[in-house]
Amino acid sequence: MAFDYSAYLRDGKIPHIWCPGCGYGIILKSFIRAIDKLGWNKNEIVVTSGIGCASRLPGYVDFNTLHTTHGRSLGFATGVKLANPNLKVIGLGGDGDMTAIGGNHFIHACRRNIDITCLVFNNYIYGMTGGQYSPTTPKNAKATTVPYGNADNQFDISSLAIGAGATFVARTTTYHAVPMEKLIMQALQHKGFSVVEIMAGCPTGYGRKNKQGSPANMIQWQKDMSVPVAKAKDMTPEEMGDKFAVGVLHQEEKTEYVEAYDAQVGLS
Repeated sequence: MAFDYSAYLRDGKIPHIWCPGCGYGIILKSFIRAIDKLGWNKNEIVVTSGIGCASRLPGYVDFNTLHTTHGRSLGFATGVKLANPNLKVIGLGGDGDMTAIGGNHFIHACRRNIDITCLVFNNYIYGMTGGQYSPTTPKNAKATTVPYGNADNQFDISSLAIGAGATFVARTTTYHAVPMEKLIMQALQHKGFSVVEIMAGCPTGYGRKNKQGSPANMIQWQKDMSVPVAKAKDMTPEEMGDKFAVGVLHQEEKTEYVEAYDAQVGLS
């Protein structure tokens, strides 16, 4: 029997506004299935977002949601979690929203290890706001603001999260819809700040400018370029080249921020 998504979607908000071939619908469905398998009460879930294509997702799901200002998803998520630690808080956004405009919120949420799950949709571009290049746009790739090619070095979001102190970090792609669901479940169950970087295609804003072909071609590229983390550990940098590891990249146990804060001020 096919999964019924309607119980988790807001009446009157579908169809969505994402472009044909966008991978974000795959992420939405994996996210919903992960929540369903965990059996969480919808009233205990809070989803925050900033601005951009990824940040449209909270408008579609029937949870408590906050569509905030550009880059401020994790700032609002932190406030919600501190105000009511019993809530299950998820902050999401795109690569530009999270690591450029919201870059400071991202690294400091990692550093604090507050019990929030962060989903970063990485499509290499600012899609909704005009196709500008972002911190994850590959070197030499084109965007509306770098028509001759990007001269900047590229951020590795997962490595940034690990370096900043996140205690659970995973990467997946929209090709890996079922593994994505499982990784999101693991992240949601982790005590501390968890990050799932999700590689997704943007056929309209990125694919056309960089001759990536059809949306199907872009998903095939994700399959071809991804390497399971266990296999990647045995590969040399030369063998990896531009490929990227997928799976759980980092996991550790560390004191969670709200518990540490309460102990500091004598509330526990």
